[in-house]
Amino acid sequence: MVTRDSTDSSRRRIVEAAVELLENGGPDAVSTRAVAAAAGMQPPAIYRLFGDKEGLLEAVAEHGYAQFLERKRAQLDPAPQDPVQELRRGWDIVVEFGVSRPELFAVMNRATGRESDAAHRAGLEILHGRVRRLAAGGWLRVDEELAAQIIQATGQGAVTTWHSTPADRRNPALLAVLRESMVAAVTRAEPTVPAAESGPAAAARALRAALPDDADVLSDAEQHLLREWLTRLAADSGAPHS
Repeated sequence: MVTRDSTDSSRRRIVEAAVELLENGGPDAVSTRAVAAAAGMQPPAIYRLFGDKEGLLEAVAEHGYAQFLERKRAQLDPAPQDPVQELRRGWDIVVEFGVSRPELFAVMNRATGRESDAAHRAGLEILHGRVRRLAAGGWLRVDEELAAQIIQATGQGAVTTWHSTPADRRNPALLAVLRESMVAAVTRAEPTVPAAESGPAAAARALRAALPDDADVLSDAEQHLLREWLTRLAADSGAPHS
């Protein structure tokens, strides 16, 4: 009789074998026959548990996201003394993961399955939490959504550029320069006091960041309208102030 525990154990063995083959030999090394042999099982087990190779790769991506989120959460500070330094640490975690595990990182980025998508959203929640803390502290110089996009784009771009550069020409200074360029693009040198800044943009960003998600004072429709107004005010700032 096949039990849930034995099924989970078989899935784990197969996924771990696939990850090892992927990271040692690239995507071409992950054939159903090779994975089954590495896991000490027969190829039909892969089709029974994952459907096909694409299903197996989705499980590999989910496994990668689980490891990545574990690392991010282990270093997550819910009340950082320096939110800008926290931003740097978060960016470094993403880039270090992508640089050190390129094949797994690539599979994770291509994944479209429900479980991997949920894990991806969980990672984005951590990122948006960092951005909200920057906004609430008066550090943010651009809209929250744009800030998150810049952080993601520079991190992914850093990893892609690193791996597309011949090994003998890779310079670790590139990663540091890209990180500091990202920090300069989304944060101010000093936090602003909203009232001291000309225009309502900083005040709108800080208030929107401080709003609870489930405020009882406002109805859902009122919260939606308020956030829409604050978003428009935050974006209507012209060129960033120094």
